Amino acid sequence: MILVTGGAGYIGSHLVLELLKRGYKVSVFDNLSTGHIETVNKLKETGKKNFEFIKGDLNNKNEINAAFSKEINGVIHFAASALVYESTVNPAKYYENNFCGTLNLLNSMRENNVSKIVFSSTAATYGEPIKIPIDENHPQNPINPYGKSKLMIEKMMDDYDMAYGIKSVRLRYFNVVGADSKFRTGEWHDMETHIVPNILKSLFVKNQTFKIFGTDYDTKDGTCVRDYVNVEDLAQAHILAFEYLQKGGKTDFFNIGTNEGNTVREIFEYCSMITGKKIPFEIAPRRKGDPARLVADNKKAKEILKWTPKKTLKESIQTAYEWEKQLNLQKN
Repeated sequence: MILVTGGAGYIGSHLVLELLKRGYKVSVFDNLSTGHIETVNKLKETGKKNFEFIKGDLNNKNEINAAFSKEINGVIHFAASALVYESTVNPAKYYENNFCGTLNLLNSMRENNVSKIVFSSTAATYGEPIKIPIDENHPQNPINPYGKSKLMIEKMMDDYDMAYGIKSVRLRYFNVVGADSKFRTGEWHDMETHIVPNILKSLFVKNQTFKIFGTDYDTKDGTCVRDYVNVEDLAQAHILAFEYLQKGGKTDFFNIGTNEGNTVREIFEYCSMITGKKIPFEIAPRRKGDPARLVADNKKAKEILKWTPKKTLKESIQTAYEWEKQLNLQKN
C-alpha cells in the first residue's frame, strides 16, 4: 500500500486516481484544510476496496504514526501550505506545516521501516533565474518562505538518506494546469492564485475582471512567460519516480515541466478561444518579484525517469474549463 499525504488536494487526488487505475492500494492521509471531502468520496467510489482515507495532520505525531498501522511500501508526499504571498506574511505557518510536518513524517517512516518517499517540491526553490531554461544544477536561492521551506525539506531528505537510508525523489514542479480527463477532480482552492482557473472563474462571477500584471517585460508580447505542465502528466511523473525508487534508484531530484513557455497573453487568448467567450481584463503594474521567464529544462526527467509530457496546453485548458463549469453548477 502507498501512503499519499495531501491526497484530497488538487495534484494529490490526480495521483491517487492514476495509482488506483494501475491497481495500487492507496491510503490517503489529509487534514482537509485545503482538500475536500467531496474529492475523498469520489476517490473512494473509484477505488473501492483499494482505497482508504485517514483524516489526520502531520503536526500530530500520533495521527501520522497511526497511518503506518498497515503495511506501507512507500510514501508520496504532497501535504503542505503552498501560497507564496501568504508565506511572506505568515512564515511560521509554512515552516511548521511544511518543514516540521515533513520531519514528523520522516521520523514515522524511520520507526516503521519505510524507506522510500517521493516529495512534491517546487521550482520556487531556485528563486530568481540566472539562466533559462532552468536545469537541476541551477543555484537554489529561494526568495520567499514557501520556497525556503521546501528547500529545507530537500536538504533534510539528503541527511535522512545518509544517516537512515531513506531514499527520496524530489520533483520540482513548474506551473501545473488542467483537470482529470473524466472530470472526477480538478483545481479547487478556496483562495485561487493560479492563472488559468482565475481567468476561467471570471466567466462565472459578475463584474469580475482578470488582471494582467505587467506588459513591459522583455518577452515577445511584453507579458511573463511560464512553463505549464498538465496535472495528469505530473501524476505520471510521480508514479515513475516511485517505481524508480522501487527498482533501487538513488536519492535524486528532477524538474517537471515541458521545456516550453507561454506568455500570459497567450494563456488568455487560449482561454477565450476554448470558451468562445469574451473575457474581461485590465492591465495592472508588475508584481514585485515576478521574473520575466520561468521555463524548465526537463532532460534529466526524460532520461532517467523516462517521463515525457504528453498533453498540450490547449487540452489542459479545455479540461480546466469543463471542471470549472462543473464546480460552478455545484455552487448554484
